Amino acid sequence: SPVPATTEPYPRRQYCRWPCECPRAPPRCPPGVSLVTDGCECCKACARQRGESCTEADTCDFHRGLYCDYSGDRPRYEIGVCAQIVGVGCVLNGVRYKNGETFQPNCKYNCTCINGAVGCVPMCTNSRPPLVWCPNPKLIKMAGKCCEQWVCDDSRKIRKTSPRHISSAAYEGEDEAWQKNCIVHTSPWSPCSKTCGLGISTRISNDNDQCRLLKESRLCNMRPCEVDITQHIKPGKKCLAVYRENEPMNYTISGCVSKSTYRPKYCGVCTDNRCCTPYKSKTIEVRFQCPDGTEFSWKIMWINACFCNLNCRNPNDIFADLAHYYDYSEIAN
Repeated sequence: SPVPATTEPYPRRQYCRWPCECPRAPPRCPPGVSLVTDGCECCKACARQRGESCTEADTCDFHRGLYCDYSGDRPRYEIGVCAQIVGVGCVLNGVRYKNGETFQPNCKYNCTCINGAVGCVPMCTNSRPPLVWCPNPKLIKMAGKCCEQWVCDDSRKIRKTSPRHISSAAYEGEDEAWQKNCIVHTSPWSPCSKTCGLGISTRISNDNDQCRLLKESRLCNMRPCEVDITQHIKPGKKCLAVYRENEPMNYTISGCVSKSTYRPKYCGVCTDNRCCTPYKSKTIEVRFQCPDGTEFSWKIMWINACFCNLNCRNPNDIFADLAHYYDYSEIAN
């Protein structure tokens, strides 16, 4: 009887090698190209883009919705081509867009269709409101310009109450910083969690080697709770913008005392409806020593100057900045 023919399976080439052998430094990818872990789960590599060849080791840029299509390499299925994942298109204002398509419905937004959902990024990000001492900022439409501009409807109040000696450059828009194919972004510090006494202030930053968004914390003390600052307001005045202790002091946390003494500034108080908040500060590193001999460091907010203004709000109101002071950053480092 005849022997049935046997089909030899094609010996697929193995692109991965173990143990992993990676270069000391990861490659520098062109702007917009993702730095990803290769398909061997070994090394960092620049992701392959649409139309480029791909293998089990060279992966496609999944951030751009790409996958490796091996259909043109039958029967080996070794080398494929990066292709767009077929997804559901989007409809916005009666206009249909393809999956992965980027478009501008108007001059204010840049949008992308991603599998049936539309995600948009505002283009008018450099428009900043007037400085914090403007009680009534308004957005108005300017002739020939797409983005509205901030104005203050009472310029006399600005001139009367503006603090002097402030560099205008501190309020200018900042360009995005590039660092190892990473757009570095650090959010402003949040308001102190307490209006008096030791509190916490936080921010989000990806200024690190992994370009990961991480939460940072620092201690803050807007003003001492046990001191009646109103007694230090000069006769005829309604506010004391900055209060400072006469003698140096130590910071104390859970029985641990700072190794150095400090004479910090605090924001003062007002007898009318105004509140005093920092408009210039920095972050310092303070070393603490505990009774058991252990030591640790904490970041602490160091207030340089405060301003008394009408924009008083709850320090834990996370929506206030979004509603009234879009893209405003405290002058801080």
